[in-house]
Amino acid sequence: MGLFRATDPAGLADAPFSYAEVGGTGAAALPTGYRTATYSTVVGSGRADFERAVAAVFDWRAQRSVGFHVRADGPAGVPGTVVVLTFGLPRLGVELPCRVVEARTTGNERGFSYGTLAGHPESGEERFTVRLLPGGDVVYEIRVFFRLASPAARLAGPLSLVLQRLGTRRYLAAIGRAAAG
Repeated sequence: MGLFRATDPAGLADAPFSYAEVGGTGAAALPTGYRTATYSTVVGSGRADFERAVAAVFDWRAQRSVGFHVRADGPAGVPGTVVVLTFGLPRLGVELPCRVVEARTTGNERGFSYGTLAGHPESGEERFTVRLLPGGDVVYEIRVFFRLASPAARLAGPLSLVLQRLGTRRYLAAIGRAAAG
């Protein structure tokens, strides 16, 4: 996927997820048999910071912060939306197809999760949540479970994991900047 062409997200509407535990990032415990992580940081304080952080999450700001080109067939806040993230040049890059699994668009906890589709170098799910706590703190949290799925990702092994951690740090920083205005 991605070599000399760009996958149309709408063409993946019926593509199967590449893992069985769909919705697993919303459970109290992340699924076993995967690498798992939860990252959380205070990104602001008060309703205005919360709303800015939420808008950034639903605008794919975290993904764009690491250089992904984002193509989606709908908004992040709508389950079933397919997004193809491309790293590199649009027709020469690596494509990462995902579908939104779940979204919360109201209340003091908002965000969405997406899961990997066939062709993604990993297999699993990520959840991006912004919470406005009773004391006013705005917390951004990322929960993830994944396996390296493609031969290239497995071959790159440790490098893939380092790149994912670096990307996650940039996700957290991007939402922090957005919350601050």
